[in-house]
Amino acid sequence: MSSLDLDYVRAQFPAFGEPSLAGFAHFENAGGSFACGQAIAALQEFYRQTKVQPYYAFEPSATAGARMDSAQRRLAEWLHVDTDDLHLGPSTSQNTYVLAQAFRRYLQPGDEVIVTNQDHEANVGAWARLQDAGCVVRTWPVDATGELRIADLADLLGPRTRVVAFTQCSNVVGSIHPVREITDLVHEAGAWAVVDGVSYCPHGLPDIAATGADIYLFSLYKVYGPHLGAMYVRAALAAQLPSQAHFFKGDALPGRFTPAGPDHAQVAAVNGVIDYLEAVATRHGHGQRSVPEQAAAVRHLFREHESELLQPLLDYLATHPRVRLIGATRASSRAPTVAFTVAGQSSSALARQLADLHIGVGNGNFYAYRLLQALGIDTAEGVVRASFVHYTSAAEVDRLIAALAQLLH
Repeated sequence: MSSLDLDYVRAQFPAFGEPSLAGFAHFENAGGSFACGQAIAALQEFYRQTKVQPYYAFEPSATAGARMDSAQRRLAEWLHVDTDDLHLGPSTSQNTYVLAQAFRRYLQPGDEVIVTNQDHEANVGAWARLQDAGCVVRTWPVDATGELRIADLADLLGPRTRVVAFTQCSNVVGSIHPVREITDLVHEAGAWAVVDGVSYCPHGLPDIAATGADIYLFSLYKVYGPHLGAMYVRAALAAQLPSQAHFFKGDALPGRFTPAGPDHAQVAAVNGVIDYLEAVATRHGHGQRSVPEQAAAVRHLFREHESELLQPLLDYLATHPRVRLIGATRASSRAPTVAFTVAGQSSSALARQLADLHIGVGNGNFYAYRLLQALGIDTAEGVVRASFVHYTSAAEVDRLIAALAQLLH
């Protein structure tokens, strides 16, 4: 198939058959997607059959450990990285914080760290606090439209730059950045590139090796699965960073950057996410291809479907006289994460009005607090955010546009 089989896709998500959700249109997917049936089944299976401490010789402990190992290996294959370089922790925010603590002991006073004011605070604040250890923290600023310009980063890079943290896709502006171009520039300066992929990955898991990232982070609960944070750390960097695990665990991978240990059942449930992605690949004729080829095919299917649905929404918002659309007006350059404000109407009030119509959107600053400050937007009221993923239908987008036309007369 050359286009996404939406009926097949929606059949994989129990939410679309749930009576309590009948008539509800979910447009806050950037905050958390529906879980696929395969992930739900894997989680339930773990709790029913193997809810014991894993990795002992007895059953069901051995089976629990095997399921966790399988999830780690399969996710790593889908991301095109080595299994030992992938770390599963409680959340992306916590994973980033732990990493920053490792860098606190690794960096020297006067070393420079660059962050953006477009990112979610998880990929800003933890790094910005390194100034307490004597590091110099510089900001790669957005322009007046909220976009990041690579030329501005080039001006900031210098001989003491050690870390550059940036997002692959903004959770408010929606822009998808040319990650490989940026990481190449960072590496030319002799620095490490930390990429926040949280807002990108729901639209297709990336080939991390191709991005050139030294650290790549994303959240699995936004990728149809359990509430976990996935984190890739390049082996050469991991070997230099001090372990954050218990002292007696030494340098054992991959637990050295997840000191709290994993949630066993949720790690095992990642198998369900991969089961779903493989099922989509097979349904569309790619089941016999290599894992990287399947991943690329699924990314393309998701991207084509989402872009087709996104453009009418952008067209409506971009031409409305009272709407301030944040970010680009062409679907080809952004994800279907669409933030806007309305003159004379609070974001929270509009979100409540849409909720009354059984349409779920988000409102607020979405932890992109510094971005909203830079754009002159009230951080308390924030923006309205309508976000969707590949399982969204054209009828649902039409319904959102019609509701906005009714409410923004």
